[in-house]
Amino acid sequence: MWSRVCCFVLLFTVFASCKTKKKINLPTTDLPTAVEAGNAASIKSFELSNLDFLTFSGRGKATIELDKKTHDANIHVRIEKDKAIWISVTAMLGVEVARILIAPDRVKILNKWQGEYIEKPFDYIYNYVNQGITFNILQDIFLGNVSPNLLRTDNVQVASAEDEFIVVGTQQNLSYQYRVNADNRPFNFLLQELNGTHNLETYYGDHTLTKGYNFPHTVIFNFSGSELALKAQISYNKVDFNTAVEMPFSVSERYKVIK
Repeated sequence: MWSRVCCFVLLFTVFASCKTKKKINLPTTDLPTAVEAGNAASIKSFELSNLDFLTFSGRGKATIELDKKTHDANIHVRIEKDKAIWISVTAMLGVEVARILIAPDRVKILNKWQGEYIEKPFDYIYNYVNQGITFNILQDIFLGNVSPNLLRTDNVQVASAEDEFIVVGTQQNLSYQYRVNADNRPFNFLLQELNGTHNLETYYGDHTLTKGYNFPHTVIFNFSGSELALKAQISYNKVDFNTAVEMPFSVSERYKVIK
């Protein structure tokens, strides 16, 4: 069985092939000191401001900070709403080193750098991310949406400050916090396991209208767990919505299948 340690080695070897760069600087997370109680109408307005799309395609630069080392890569993300998330990572000289396909029921990882392939049920990702994350929540994290799957709970509160809203709640074994700007788009998201060790914090910046979609062109993921601390920043230089996307994922016989 492929252990967590082996997967962390996979991540390191994939990104170790990428060019070294300066460390990622995280934005401030200081909370406002004065807040007022919000209401259900605020939550509805956040949902209405979510990106309602059919497909997404984004290309950009990625900076990955892992094991106290920082590396550069190119990344291509494609999403078909509620069906699949496809990610391709390319290192120096345009060499693709990894390809990932995530569906609501399956996860496929092609490690081209080491010639290895793995296919597991979706819950395999719980070895590395917060348990309770569904495919739709993961999709919302990539798009910078306020996830309706998390908001569907009685344990949610909304507070307002001068130029932002704060949404705090719990859903099953997860606690979460959104900070939402004046355009009802999240700029900070914190997801924590209740009685667990996995924490994910995401920062969204450089929101720009693209075909009418207010999309964050800078996304920073800050993940911490019992055996892994990982930061990744994606700076998109090209995004598109609602165009046909392909998600090629063929595995030749030369790849070693990891059980």
